[in-house]
Amino acid sequence: MVTPLEVRHINGVGWYEEAVQSQETWRLSLVTYGKCVYWVNGDKQIMEKGELLLIPGGVPYYGKSIPTVTHTQIVIQLQRDHAECLPALERYEALRHKPGCYELIHQRMSAIHQQWQEQPSYYVMMSQALLMEVLIYMNRELDRGVIPPERHNHVERMKRYIERHYRERVTKEELGDEISKTPNYAAALFKSMTNQTISQYVHDQRMKRAVYLLTESQLSIQEIAEFLGYRDLSYFYRIFKRITGSPPSDLLHERPPIV
Repeated sequence: MVTPLEVRHINGVGWYEEAVQSQETWRLSLVTYGKCVYWVNGDKQIMEKGELLLIPGGVPYYGKSIPTVTHTQIVIQLQRDHAECLPALERYEALRHKPGCYELIHQRMSAIHQQWQEQPSYYVMMSQALLMEVLIYMNRELDRGVIPPERHNHVERMKRYIERHYRERVTKEELGDEISKTPNYAAALFKSMTNQTISQYVHDQRMKRAVYLLTESQLSIQEIAEFLGYRDLSYFYRIFKRITGSPPSDLLHERPPIV
């Protein structure tokens, strides 16, 4: 098992950090917006949105914001169990990786940060489970070897198509046309790279918008469901709770007051 020791969300343009961690303390960073730069053992790494950086214990590093460029990242300091057999945790050098299942990893690391901030019952155990899930996703991709840039580009094009049409029914035929491949190839590639089906990814995009509308607008839950393409309100409730862990009504208290 791996245990988070510290979880931070870095946001801004003035970030600077330098350290040599103990042999037992590793550092995992996911850039979620913009760019930043790291030097690890003197090796320069310009990190962009969607990239992970795993720095083993005992490896010196420093990182900083790029002037005038805003960036955000989630950083987890973690302690590994010596019995842990994940290949990524047996390394002696830093590992930089662009995961195909970025959205899933982002969700899990955001959930770890939320657990660390709120500290509900059993939050350490929950954080351990989520962190292990992140590392397993990462190791599965590493086991498959280097992903050709063309496949990354195809999946990014499909994601952008979904982000433009997430309120509609998105089919594998449409995504196949988008990347000039067969529908079955598009669906299989999307699943293998993102660890989600097309339908799961569409629901995730809808729920992100739903969270925003529930907290920032004055629309009713029924209106939000219909706006996002759900004719059946009970189905919207089930999907929302499955993805976010709570019913949509729980977020209504976060709305800004009506002036």
